[in-house]
Amino acid sequence: MYTIGIDLGGTNIVAGVVDENYRIIGTAKRKTLLPRPAQGIVEDMAEAAREAVAASGLTMDDIASVGVGSPGTCNADTGIVEYSNNLRFENLPLRDLLKDMLGKEIYIENDANAAALGEAVAGAARGAQSCVCITLGTGVGGGIIIDGKVYGGFNFAGAELGHTVIVVDGEPCTCGRNGCWESYASATALISQTKSAMQANPDSKMWQISGSIGKVDGRTAFDAMRAGDTAGKQVVDRYINYIACGLVNVINIFQPEVLCIGGGICKEGDTLLKPLEEYIKRERYSKFSSHQTRLCVAELGNDAGIIGAAVLGR
Repeated sequence: MYTIGIDLGGTNIVAGVVDENYRIIGTAKRKTLLPRPAQGIVEDMAEAAREAVAASGLTMDDIASVGVGSPGTCNADTGIVEYSNNLRFENLPLRDLLKDMLGKEIYIENDANAAALGEAVAGAARGAQSCVCITLGTGVGGGIIIDGKVYGGFNFAGAELGHTVIVVDGEPCTCGRNGCWESYASATALISQTKSAMQANPDSKMWQISGSIGKVDGRTAFDAMRAGDTAGKQVVDRYINYIACGLVNVINIFQPEVLCIGGGICKEGDTLLKPLEEYIKRERYSKFSSHQTRLCVAELGNDAGIIGAAVLGR
């Protein structure tokens, strides 16, 4: 069985043909080119799907279905993207539009949920009946798999774990609340925290490492810490505590078999994972249970969303 997965993002549209063993055998990419009307975006999604099929050496007759992972609230029953802020979609009948263009059954899901499904069937959480996947990127994305199925809430707007509050009346968040986990644990937040520490510590090695405050990235504080910089270490320690606080909340609520984290910051490896594990061991409610959630790093990277979307119809 061959299916297509389309990962719709704010920057790129990526389509991939996935075989029965969850391997991607052909891909195609288009720029999303925001802002622009939804019709043009959907047309490029369809064209990327066709190009991916051609790249795989197949024809559309070989394709059983097409799945889409899209940002926003995606109603899997109606096939409508009810709202997506970044894409400026409001009640977009994405399923019907793509079905008319491709002549295939179309399935839609939130992009973070699709990525979690990908990790569950073919990545770091394969074999687990329940898992939660957290992506530490521009924001903090969440995807929940229970009994092998995506959990999105009765209104398909669930799993917005980045918008749970960890600091009451804290930093403002783009969602309109204050103190959200995303405002402290995202890569965006880390960069902001690093810049603030640099301004407060003009002798910090973070200045030499970054070159200027305008070139700060998610590695700056970690690199400074490794170079023995006290201010850099303080940034890293505080940032890891923010991540860990939210992860413990997730474990206490869901008690998943696997808690999978992804995003560029995970390239720090044990520098990130070891203190997270220690914090979780210390703070989790289930510390005396004989069964404990396994913390791991996502394996599939950008392929998770494609594979997860592709299996929606299986």
